[in-house]
Amino acid sequence: MQTANQNIRPVTHRINEEGNIEIGGCDLTKLADEYGTPFYLFDEATIRSMTSAYKDAFKSYPKMNMMFASKAFMTKAICRIMAQEGFGLDLCSAGEIYTAKESGFDMSKTLFNGNNKSFDELKMAVEYGVGTVSADNFFELSLLDNVAKAYNKKVEILLRITPGIECHTHEYIQTGHLDSKFGFDLTQIDSAVELIRDEYQNLELKGLHAHIGSQIFEKQVYFDEVEVIFKEIRRIKDKFGFELSEINLGGGLGVKYTEEDNPISVYEIAETIINSVEENSKKYGIEKPILFLEPGRSIVATSGVTVYTVGSSKQVPNGRKYFAVDGGMSDNARVSLYQAKYTVDVVNKPEEEKNQTVTIAGRFCESGDILAKDIKLPELEAGDLLCFYTTGAYGYSMSSNYNRVLKPISLLVKDGKSDIIIDRQTFEQLTEADKIPDRLK
Repeated sequence: MQTANQNIRPVTHRINEEGNIEIGGCDLTKLADEYGTPFYLFDEATIRSMTSAYKDAFKSYPKMNMMFASKAFMTKAICRIMAQEGFGLDLCSAGEIYTAKESGFDMSKTLFNGNNKSFDELKMAVEYGVGTVSADNFFELSLLDNVAKAYNKKVEILLRITPGIECHTHEYIQTGHLDSKFGFDLTQIDSAVELIRDEYQNLELKGLHAHIGSQIFEKQVYFDEVEVIFKEIRRIKDKFGFELSEINLGGGLGVKYTEEDNPISVYEIAETIINSVEENSKKYGIEKPILFLEPGRSIVATSGVTVYTVGSSKQVPNGRKYFAVDGGMSDNARVSLYQAKYTVDVVNKPEEEKNQTVTIAGRFCESGDILAKDIKLPELEAGDLLCFYTTGAYGYSMSSNYNRVLKPISLLVKDGKSDIIIDRQTFEQLTEADKIPDRLK
């Protein structure tokens, strides 16, 4: 069964009677008139179609906990949607913890993740009642035990491990291979368990956490990940005499950015994971554990688009034809970071023949500020609107104020209604943290 992560465009995408792109019942040209550009747009129907697919695909497994990986896109509105959908939250900073708390989220359904959590962040996690902490290293175990002791609390933890599995994705988003900044090496697990058992009395070890990467198109890596974790749980039981009851497999399911991408569906990974749990539970004589999954990109990426206005253009003699837009690397860092590629349509003439090869440049003072290189589009002119698809994950999350450009507005659309979920930044907000020392006055 196909799921929305296998589409380039949101599920409500259509060309309306005026010949413009419409998403969530909203004409993008009219949204540009009302809100200005650039803007991020999120289609609520697509988000909920993905959360529903995850729940349906895993419904045969009775001990399932879905956690949205907040780093993909974190706002109070998204927290509310996830709460309504019965998802928990995977958090990786004090800012994400604070946002969840401020949204009214049930903090017992959250997990705190990250490779260098500070004392203050761990303190906030304990104060706010974060449900589980995924401990990444020995330094963190010591810090967290001290914090928990100060609050006279027992904190439930998972040990994040590097399972030694490499998926065929970009080097920067592989996290499960052995040479990684994340997690305990398999050879370090026993030492960590001994510390928790003998010294860190305020920590309660519940299970193991592994994450094998992002933008994954393969099924077998999930099967293998489950087996590695079960093997470790069996070994820990034999050596230490207790059986861990929780496993967290991370997320990482890929999405479709261009026609060349061929991601698998939620149902395919669900079948693979559940089969692996069944098989390895019998193989290693381990009771089926509580299973956590942390999808992020696959939940929100396809729901999101970014809309820009075309401005200047340049024809390089015997070279490329450039068109510049009113955004770029500060609202979409993925092109610079990962050499990411996108599918692009012209909002106000989506059905015209794509008869020219162009390169879409951003507005920032960097030669590398290119959003799309050598793509086919219709004839362009200043004032046209470009729609970049599949930008719902890691667009706003990675945005910056480079060149002191304001961060764009974010809209949530449903049934012909648009709502602001992040307002466009103002110049006053941009400069409110600036200070001028007295000696410069």
